[in-house]
Amino acid sequence: MDKPARVKPEKIRCDACPVLCYIADGKTGACDRYANSGGELIRLDPLTIIEGAREKGVQSVPFLNGGDGQDWDGDLVQANRPFITAVGAGTTYPDYKPAPFIVSQTVDDADMVTVVTEGIFSYCGVKVKIDTDRFLGHEREIVRCQGEPVGHVMTSEYGSKMLSLGGVEHLTGGTKKEGRVTCDALLKLCNCEAVELTIDNGVTIVVQAGKPPIVNGVPEKLMRVGCGSAAIGMFASQWVDHVDEVVVVDDHITGVLSEHQAGKMLDVPPTGIKINGRRSTPGRYFQVAEPGTGWGGTDVDDPLTILKPWNADVAWQGLRLLMVSTTGEQYAYFELDADLQPQPQPLPDALQVSVERIAENCEPSVCSVLFMGGAGGSLRAGVTENPVKLTNSVKDSLTHVSCGGANAYVWPGGGITVMADVLEMPSNSFGYVPTPALVAPIEFTMRLSDYAALGGHVEAVRPIDEVLTPNVRRVDQIDPDANPTARHNYRWCPEQ
Repeated sequence: MDKPARVKPEKIRCDACPVLCYIADGKTGACDRYANSGGELIRLDPLTIIEGAREKGVQSVPFLNGGDGQDWDGDLVQANRPFITAVGAGTTYPDYKPAPFIVSQTVDDADMVTVVTEGIFSYCGVKVKIDTDRFLGHEREIVRCQGEPVGHVMTSEYGSKMLSLGGVEHLTGGTKKEGRVTCDALLKLCNCEAVELTIDNGVTIVVQAGKPPIVNGVPEKLMRVGCGSAAIGMFASQWVDHVDEVVVVDDHITGVLSEHQAGKMLDVPPTGIKINGRRSTPGRYFQVAEPGTGWGGTDVDDPLTILKPWNADVAWQGLRLLMVSTTGEQYAYFELDADLQPQPQPLPDALQVSVERIAENCEPSVCSVLFMGGAGGSLRAGVTENPVKLTNSVKDSLTHVSCGGANAYVWPGGGITVMADVLEMPSNSFGYVPTPALVAPIEFTMRLSDYAALGGHVEAVRPIDEVLTPNVRRVDQIDPDANPTARHNYRWCPEQ
């Protein structure tokens, strides 16, 4: 008996991105954001609206996915009107189509339009600021995730290290695995998840937006109060009556109280101390040790290793020496014996107070993740048939750009290159397509008259009341100063 022919399930083709998945009924596409529901292509993530919860008298919560949602943790704000974001809006692909939502509303007697789309960004990445004195890796060293190169170390800033992750060369310019790993790392970082990274000739670090970095398994607590020289200047007056010499150990500038201008002004006499390293100006030393995860971002575990023998013609028995790091987390107190050798002693109470004061003035160590991407001509075509007019309108401050409702910094020069803090965006604002590329929300807000003037898709404009359906996700504003419809964002705003 012949077996009955197997009936293959009907599939529909998704045109939301260049991958063009064929999706069977009840299944999702490769991006997990579009699905086939009874032969109809549906968007799984809900359109997200930012509004003040006080308007409704209740606290807003995020869209619940299978009952696993969590309460929104944004601040409650007194908002006068809802603002539509591009989170959950969908893409413009193929590019001849208008943006998924072009919404109008009246704001202070001005007819405003907000054009929202989830852009497919191949040219994108994140800039990561890591508050730590610890050595992570030298500039230009490769940053890896799961062994694949995903970025590089940039510069050291005051109390922080900077990483550049992602970019088109990693997403599409390397191996397939490199592209997939890079895209996954970017997606997790932008959605405020933790990612473990390794840096060539450096450390292993766990990075998560808004959380302390974990360097070689140890969570960081504080960023520096200043360099060693700055610490001398800040706290010299608190030390001068209780100690003869202070050395603030720092990978950048190690400070020495008796030689420093602050010490001179407070009449601290010479002590005969000698420091390993390159002397810059009085009381300031470079390169006292190699970079590392020890005292002040050096590889020093024993601070006495940065000292040379004392000048016997100047130093004296009983000289009191405090050595401390730029965060106050490491400190030691010594007194010179008859052979002018530093001998460890219990830290006097007065110096304990000063050490704690250093730590008190250090800010908590956190990771900051800023999404950065360039809006290409195809994305802009969803706003207007003549994309360059949108670019000019942004440069002329007639169009305001936001990302998930958050303020976006638009870089000067050509194109529309934006940068936004992922902590100011609604949860799960980012997705991906298997190109690989990130999917990120972007909104363009302007007056209706300006939208018409730049050749926008005026026929696709819908009043916001049509969009405010029960299926939208309503969240509270995180940054109370972010208001894309505020008049101060626009050149046409009258002088205050």
